[in-house]
Amino acid sequence: MEFDRDHVGLLQGYVRDRRAGYDQSLRGLQAAKELALADGRKLYTKTSLMLGLGEGRDEVLEAMRDMRAAGVDVLTLGQYLRPTEHHLAVVEYVTPAVFDELRLEGEAMGFRYVASGPMVRSSYKAGEFFMQNMIEKGEEAELAA
Repeated sequence: MEFDRDHVGLLQGYVRDRRAGYDQSLRGLQAAKELALADGRKLYTKTSLMLGLGEGRDEVLEAMRDMRAAGVDVLTLGQYLRPTEHHLAVVEYVTPAVFDELRLEGEAMGFRYVASGPMVRSSYKAGEFFMQNMIEKGEEAELAA
């Protein structure tokens, strides 16, 4: 499956190590899931996006669709915050309402769990919240398998 997009991957070269491309990241997530399934195991995959670097809403939604196509189960969406003056500047502070809308869009796309908010980070208690979410949905038996 080819994921490379003209606009979606555009910012990645500025934000991440140039050796880790958009396509490569999605293929890695997809391959991990496929290898586990081929072994008869269930694997939940998680990835994250930082917002506020000049991306458009359509680009975010396109990236989210690509993540689902790669089989990603859990998504975290957070606000990019400039750690030092030597890092990229924040282009936009995304409102909590937009983060809520994106969470709903992600849930409608089929993500099993979406953590979305200005202070959400990739490690944002994702495991604990995912488990709680699955229990609330009555899927504890599936998690135990």
